[in-house]
Amino acid sequence: MARLKKPAFVYKGVRPLADIIAAPLSAACRKRGFATLDLVAHWPDIVGPAYAETTAPDQLSWPRRPKGLIGEEEHEPAVLTVRCSGAAAMRLTLEAPQVIERINTFFGYRVVGRLRPLQLPPVRIGPRPRPRPVPLSPEAEAKVVTLASGIADDGLKAAVERLGRAISGDTRRRH
Repeated sequence: MARLKKPAFVYKGVRPLADIIAAPLSAACRKRGFATLDLVAHWPDIVGPAYAETTAPDQLSWPRRPKGLIGEEEHEPAVLTVRCSGAAAMRLTLEAPQVIERINTFFGYRVVGRLRPLQLPPVRIGPRPRPRPVPLSPEAEAKVVTLASGIADDGLKAAVERLGRAISGDTRRRH
């Protein structure tokens, strides 16, 4: 009897994208001083809407420990470098104690002791927000509805109307 070769890849079902990219991202985050992805991944939830769009954590700098210290009885908190726009840097400096408290509350212990604003544009992770549709003039709205009125399927008709509104409201220059 001939033996069948074992396949090189065994399909194990659908896996979340976070499980697939966690290892490479974790290695990249560790180089920046983050022990886990939690601070980066949950930044908007930690700092709230006031800072979610204008700031992003960049690096955690941990102080060096003296050579003779063995136990973890007392550790010094890290300095968190935060990328932010110019106006957000000023606001972040003024509200640093509240932001530090929110970060430390999220982790359950004193991780961050000081914030250092870095005036660089924050790097966005994840999809960009969808553009909001431009309100159409009554004439353009009537034209979209008229053009889609001959479609019998309600779902297709609604999709064509959405497409017509998006195209009619597009303000970019067409060549």
